[in-house]
Amino acid sequence: MPIMKPERIFDRDADWRALVSFVEHAVPEPALGVVSGRRRQGKTYLLTALAEETGGFYFGADESTGAEALRLFGAALARFTGAPASIMFAGWDDALDHFFSLARERPIPLIIDEFPLLMKASPELPSILQRHLDRRWHVDREPCFARVLLCGSAMSVMGRLLAGQAPLRGRAGLELVVKPLRYRSAAAFWGADDPGLAALLHAVVGGTPAYGRQFVRNDTPGGPADFDDWVCRTVLNPQTPLFREARYLLAEEVEARDPGLYHSVLGAIAAGNATNGGIAAYVGRKSAEIAHPLHVLEDCQLIVKDRDLIQRKKPVYRIAEPLITFYQAVMRPRWAALELGEAERVWRGSKPRFLSQVVGPDFEQICRDWAILADDFFDEPPGEVGSALLVDHSRRENNKIQLDVVVMTPALLEERQRVLSLGEVKWDKVMGLGHLERLRRARDLLIAQGHRAEDAVLACYSGAGFDKDLRAEAHRDRQVLLVDLPILYG
Repeated sequence: MPIMKPERIFDRDADWRALVSFVEHAVPEPALGVVSGRRRQGKTYLLTALAEETGGFYFGADESTGAEALRLFGAALARFTGAPASIMFAGWDDALDHFFSLARERPIPLIIDEFPLLMKASPELPSILQRHLDRRWHVDREPCFARVLLCGSAMSVMGRLLAGQAPLRGRAGLELVVKPLRYRSAAAFWGADDPGLAALLHAVVGGTPAYGRQFVRNDTPGGPADFDDWVCRTVLNPQTPLFREARYLLAEEVEARDPGLYHSVLGAIAAGNATNGGIAAYVGRKSAEIAHPLHVLEDCQLIVKDRDLIQRKKPVYRIAEPLITFYQAVMRPRWAALELGEAERVWRGSKPRFLSQVVGPDFEQICRDWAILADDFFDEPPGEVGSALLVDHSRRENNKIQLDVVVMTPALLEERQRVLSLGEVKWDKVMGLGHLERLRRARDLLIAQGHRAEDAVLACYSGAGFDKDLRAEAHRDRQVLLVDLPILYG
């Protein structure tokens, strides 16, 4: 019988299928899988369910010494096998021998969660595991159906586990990254039927499942009119775990000697400074001095480095976790008042900044996420979606055009990419012909620069809608596309 995903697990169908396929593979030799993802995404929830449904072994590591970790591992194996007492091992070689012996007769998942904590206590563990895998692949003749799954939230550590000259390089048959829920799934998870409310919620908590359950005790807004009250009673309430979560995320992921610098870098990006030079100027450091913090934050997947799709050599940065943007823009400037319980006062004064620095950029990313799968709206499937900044050198004033959603064909060696679409995004403004004319000017500039943009669709994305003149123009011109909230969440 197929291993069915438990009903209690929301979404995650593709992740579950990948895990089940890995476990059920019938070849009588061990297999290694690596499961990673930022904290609070439900990795442990997923893996404990897999162990329950398949009769597998699950061990969750914690902060401990190497000797204590080995004792805890032996105790967990004893409970799993029904041994009358904890199993005492001389070392990890001995422990892994016993570990692999559990799967002599059938495929069985052997799961070690928070593997980076074990590595911290016993750095030699990946090398020992490599030796055991290689021996069973190339020397032993006895069947072994061990399906070893290593899981961790420390993204920088997990990223290096299979990279470069690492002992386990080239030995994994599964690399699964458990990502936040996509924006439509996040809306369904929160039960947000109103797309405007769904977009506002996403700007605060993104697609992280834990923030809707444990962190706010299943408190969801009763509707759009309840959103402001919900913000005050949850994320701005010092009595809820969500209140300090953004601070903990940085502390957990970044072992920084200068945490103030890392917070300042994130604050700069949240304030709209997307380039290395802009971030450095905001922080008050030289560009070379912020290169390391940017690299560390990117390595931990707290920020993402995108490319300007037109000026390819110009990287732009954005924060990957909406809650961190919300903290930097809304909470950090008024932290002392929030700790005193002044949530409503702080929220009233912060609402304009929330709309411009938090909702606006997050809504732009939602529009880009929509565009990458919008095959029916363009004459070729999208290959890349990003943003770009154009400069019209023929004008002295108003010579910059920000393109929020640029859609390109796939990058193929044999032909130049086509520009499928140029888009502008407005969250709280009704868009009109002026926005469309700016996009037409951008298209003309790109054509003059030699880009293949003649047939580019001009897309206006709005959370507030479009005026009648723009709607009439879109009805007349097939190269004009209007994307509103019902389309984004449809």
